[in-house]
Amino acid sequence: MRDDPHAAGPMFTWDNVATVPQAAQVLTALRSDWIIALATNAADSDETDIRAALRRVDLDELIDKVYCFRHIGYKKPSSEFFKFILDDLKLNCEQVIMIGDMFENDVLGANRFGIHALWFNAKTVESKTGSMYRTIHDLDELPDMLGAT
Repeated sequence: MRDDPHAAGPMFTWDNVATVPQAAQVLTALRSDWIIALATNAADSDETDIRAALRRVDLDELIDKVYCFRHIGYKKPSSEFFKFILDDLKLNCEQVIMIGDMFENDVLGANRFGIHALWFNAKTVESKTGSMYRTIHDLDELPDMLGAT
């Protein structure tokens, strides 16, 4: 989903709700091999609100689980946030890859908990690579990158 810094309130109430280019195609390609979960720090929305926003752009059926701050009670990059999700999914760190656009919260937060991550940086040409993370600039890169991660 594309964040609109000028919009307020739950995303499903915004005049314009938009996806990241190629989101539906990439999620469709990954569904057979991955559990697709959305994890957000959004404070204005609960899971029902997030599902409503996803329905507006035909992504709801492609997301298996939705996790948000309002339900978990912790925000990324806290270890409690990631622990809650792994416990709920009954997965360990080695079975999960975090893909996020906020380097500190999504990538380094996941790394500190032991989860590998991909930084989705569609805003600049900056790339970062570490022992537990890499960078993608376009969602089209995701299926190949996950095969190599």
